[in-house]
Formats: sequence, C-alpha cells, structure tokens
Amino acid sequence: MPDSIERSMFYGAKPPIFEKAKILRSKLTGAEKLLWDKLRNKQLAGLRFKSQHPMDIFIADFYCHQLMLVIELDGGVHNTLEQQEYDKGRTAELEAFGIKVIRFTNRQVINDLDNVLDKIRRIAQIRLTELNKEMES
Repeated sequence: MPDSIERSMFYGAKPPIFEKAKILRSKLTGAEKLLWDKLRNKQLAGLRFKSQHPMDIFIADFYCHQLMLVIELDGGVHNTLEQQEYDKGRTAELEAFGIKVIRFTNRQVINDLDNVLDKIRRIAQIRLTELNKEMES
C-alpha cells in the first residue's frame, strides 16, 4: 500500500463512503450524540476527534488522527453473531493500518459516560506514548 494512503487520515476512502458518512453525521444515535458532545472541539485532553469519519471502506463512529484511534459504539445490532464477526474483521483491517480500535456499548455511554471518558483518556495517554516510541525508533 502506498505511503500516501497510509498517512492519509481517510485511508483511501472513496466518494460513496464520504456521502454515507455525511448522512450518518446528521443521524447520530442518542449515545453517539452524548459522546460527541464530550469529544468535539478538542474537549477531551485537547484531542481532535471526527464524527462518522470515512476510513478505507468503513466509517468510524469517532476518529482521532493524532492517536490513530477509533472509538466505536455498539448498539443492539452488535449482539448478533454475524455482526460480531463483521466487527472483528473490521477491527482487524483497521489495525492493519496501525489504528487502535476501542469499543463501548451504547448502554455504557448512556449509563456511565464519566467512566467511558476516563477510559478514553487513559487509552489516549497510552496511545500517545506508544506512537512517540514508534517515532523515536
């Protein structure tokens, strides 16, 4: 894969993915809205997150390019075996780009937002350390 695609924050996403992402941004779920209200405008540790972000053939619920970190929120549909298998494959493909994927359920976000945010902060700090070490190597 060409370096330019690897370094692009969109990982080679094509125009139809951008169109779908635009639609999804206008239809955030309740849990996505709650989390987005806390992530947007660099509110969390000064990190810039994007909502419904196109990546390759996927759309990440939230993405921080600085950390190469995807946050996915899973609703009831993610309880099916078929969807869980799809999610595993999707995570593996994103990890092949060097992206860290973390998942929360909608219920976690709605019922325990403070702990979700704390976990994201901790993972962000760990991720920043990991990426800095990679750059030094």
